[in-house]
Amino acid sequence: MTTANRFLDIVAKLGPRFAERAAAADLEGRFVSDNYAELKQERLMSALVPSELGGGGASHGDICQALRALAHHCGSTALALSMHTHLVAATVWRHKHGQPVEALLRKVAASELVLVSTGAGDWVDSVGKAERVPGGYRVTAVKRFGSGSPVGDMMITSAPTEDPERGAEVLVFPVPLSAPGVTVRNDWDTLGMRATGSHSIELADVFVADEAISLRRPRGQWHPSWNVVVTVAVPIFMAPYIGVAERAAVMAREVVARRAPEPILLQSLGELGNALTVAQMAFREMIEIAANFDFTPNTEDANRQLIRKTIAANAVIATVNKAVEVVGGGALFRSAGIERLWRDIQGAQFHPLPEKKQLAFSGRVALGLPPVG
Repeated sequence: MTTANRFLDIVAKLGPRFAERAAAADLEGRFVSDNYAELKQERLMSALVPSELGGGGASHGDICQALRALAHHCGSTALALSMHTHLVAATVWRHKHGQPVEALLRKVAASELVLVSTGAGDWVDSVGKAERVPGGYRVTAVKRFGSGSPVGDMMITSAPTEDPERGAEVLVFPVPLSAPGVTVRNDWDTLGMRATGSHSIELADVFVADEAISLRRPRGQWHPSWNVVVTVAVPIFMAPYIGVAERAAVMAREVVARRAPEPILLQSLGELGNALTVAQMAFREMIEIAANFDFTPNTEDANRQLIRKTIAANAVIATVNKAVEVVGGGALFRSAGIERLWRDIQGAQFHPLPEKKQLAFSGRVALGLPPVG
């Protein structure tokens, strides 16, 4: 059995139970802890870790398709898992290209460690401050969008600092969520993706040792590390939105099948199909660009991913909008289920990069300028 079939089979087994819990978790804004327990039991947290390091050995494309399928059942579960998974993916690329990250991958595989990302809120500038102290830094910050934080083990984050010789820098480092001074705020009360547990995480004078710093980069500038992160991460965090849109399309078709074939309804269903196809094509190309980690990082590929992210985000939102149009007034009822999909799909536009920022990024790349600055 291929890894693709194996992980899709796991999703097919878990999915119906997740779907049964989805509406209540959304209504209560409650993190999908039960789902995560089952994901860990099935070793989905380490699915991308190479098998020789104790993981599942999934390909990049395998995990994208598994996340897409999972979102058919529960968008919040799929999105939260994607936030963990894109961190693992960037680490797998580094491992495959000879960088010393084996210990972290083995740790993820050994204990199904849950990683929490704050990169989207930080981007190239980062937020907070890191002050030099003997042996390391004291970090104070509030990091938003910490998906999975209610059960997270380790946060991969960053903080700006002023180096007397190099000037404004951003330090990248891991922090255990159990470390002194780390608090997960219970503040994730949102329109959509309400069960992702994407709470803010407060760091109050948290000590980070010098040896924990994995990267130093100039603040506010594009760094080559972003070419890795963007190339592998974009298809992973967009996969759940493709799945949500596909589920909405299925629901819309089911409604139309029960009605008389009115020409206007049929036209709307055709428009829905076109929008969904655009999203699926963009998603397929994203996976191809990531090339199962076999790529040399470059700004052009990062730009290609971000362009396709915008195309996919606009297309999945258009798909679900059309699904609501097709279903009609009944879509407003929570019991119908499609209004949750409409709320969840809105999140697609806010992941890096939002459309206007992507357009500026791509325009600068087209002119041979630094992508940010």
